[in-house]
Amino acid sequence: MKKLEIITKLTDCGVVAVVRADSKEEAIQISEACVKGGINGIEVTFTINEAEMIIKELTSCFAENTEVVIGAGTVLDAATARIAILAGAKFIVSPCFDKETAKLCNLYQIPYLPGCMTITEMKLALEYGADVIKLFPGNAFGPDFIKAVKAPLPQVNIMPTGGVSLENADQWIKNGCVAIGVGGNLITPAKTGKYEKITEYASKYVQKVQEAREDLQ
Repeated sequence: MKKLEIITKLTDCGVVAVVRADSKEEAIQISEACVKGGINGIEVTFTINEAEMIIKELTSCFAENTEVVIGAGTVLDAATARIAILAGAKFIVSPCFDKETAKLCNLYQIPYLPGCMTITEMKLALEYGADVIKLFPGNAFGPDFIKAVKAPLPQVNIMPTGGVSLENADQWIKNGCVAIGVGGNLITPAKTGKYEKITEYASKYVQKVQEAREDLQ
């Protein structure tokens, strides 16, 4: 899958599910519930034991569904990024910017979404070829911060993670974000085994993004 094609799939859907779980089985069930609800971007975090095995299994599971893109999250270094890519990850997400990870992703033509907080960090990430900037943690800023950033950096593609909820999802999009990353507010029902609730939430997030984009037209 070409780099531009992967980014297009992520931004067209507009929602990336940040999957954290206590086990491989739980992570897979969360991911399946999210896809069922219409979320095509699945970010499997490396805080989960055997994250690379989960990525490999999900990649195989959704091999027939060309709209679904499986990626890796909480990638702190190039070595972990390499492991994730070999397992089948089609995009790499970090909570911070790392030069070596950026170079590795560029080498293998894999989209890199580093976490940034300041204009300086974003500028550096862009210089190293970052395609989408993950504003993290989003709850430290709020949707209005996006407009402030895009004044000096109108070319930057931003995806907030942390603090994104059903209540403010539309505001992030209306203020200029290309997508939103959703974790705890989406996957919490997994703790009580209510995966159908995750599917319901996923559907609502996708709908919120679509409606916000329609309002902008």
